[in-house]
Amino acid sequence: MKIHEYQAKQLFRAAGVPVPEGIVAKTPDEVSAAFQKLGGPIAVVKSQIHAGGRGKGQFKEHPEQRGVVLVRSADEARENAKRMLGSTLVTIQTGPEGKQVNTLFVEQGLKIARELYLGIVVDREVGGPVLIMSSEGGMNIEDVAHDTPEKILSEPFDAALGLFPYQARKMAYKLGFDAAAVRAAEKFLPRICRFFVDYDCSMTEINPLVLTDDSQLLALDGKVSFDDNALFRHADVVALRDLSEEDPAEVKAADTGLSYVKLEGNIGCLVNGAGLAMSTMDLIKLHGGEPANFLDVGGGANVDQVTEAFRIILSDRNVKAVLVNIFGGIMKCDTIVDALLIAYEKVGFNVPLVVRLEGTNVQKAREMLEASGRAIITATDLTDAAKKVVASLPA
Repeated sequence: MKIHEYQAKQLFRAAGVPVPEGIVAKTPDEVSAAFQKLGGPIAVVKSQIHAGGRGKGQFKEHPEQRGVVLVRSADEARENAKRMLGSTLVTIQTGPEGKQVNTLFVEQGLKIARELYLGIVVDREVGGPVLIMSSEGGMNIEDVAHDTPEKILSEPFDAALGLFPYQARKMAYKLGFDAAAVRAAEKFLPRICRFFVDYDCSMTEINPLVLTDDSQLLALDGKVSFDDNALFRHADVVALRDLSEEDPAEVKAADTGLSYVKLEGNIGCLVNGAGLAMSTMDLIKLHGGEPANFLDVGGGANVDQVTEAFRIILSDRNVKAVLVNIFGGIMKCDTIVDALLIAYEKVGFNVPLVVRLEGTNVQKAREMLEASGRAIITATDLTDAAKKVVASLPA
């Protein structure tokens, strides 16, 4: 689960992580009032969407307008807000379709001495969280990693004990901080690392982390993703969820108990098991196709879930064929076919459907498919299924 920048900063502030003063606004007049309340002489008006690259992004309706702008008066703030609110912002992370901006965050201007990068992720190789920092703040960290990997610093830390002061000092010295900035880092870095662990984050990113003229560290941005499996521990975080920022099909799938991720291809996939789903997509690509989604119905799918899975897959207008790949372990193959045939009737198929089954009662299930009289293409194994679904695509 992701949250907006202004929400991340609310959580940062509560955790003792310093952030600039800012005000959330949803109308041009509110943006103007926020500028006046912050006291000027400059402020930054920031579009709030779940995507990076907002500062370089452009609005479809106003190509000259950027997603993050510096303003020097209440009137200038209002005029920018008029163009931004309700318009579609396109960034490198949104794709060409962009995202509509419904909320702005007005933040005080700062005297910035340096911009840095800070990120925290879980590193499987070290078996725990890792603090990542770079002197190249404000840039895409992927570009820094590619072009100047020596500028990326990393420091693993213990999830239970947190980042020790000596580790914070070590990072600060490597970044060339003066004595006052080192003392600021000794407070800031352990707090943001503790935040990461306490909130069960999968990623926390501050880009840029700024060092002010008076040697203070402030989170000028905030991007946080949470481990969905731990959200039951964080009702306050769940309350911050913005469904308008999420793909409607993915939201609907989650409500039905399905794991669904939309992709860019034209072959819909319905599979039971995450590993099998990944293998299915690999085989589709190997034989010249492109998967349209990842969809795992799990080991105990029922008729309602299978029906909803088909509806979600077919709601994607790019889907030109569907591959069902089921391994009957926990659930028997004939039970799956029962659900599949009922769902087939309820949904109504207008694209080729290829079904591959293996596992308990597979022979009975295959006979049921053959006797159904439905226009269903059966496959003997996964390679056969991948070849057949690719061949079924319209020329």
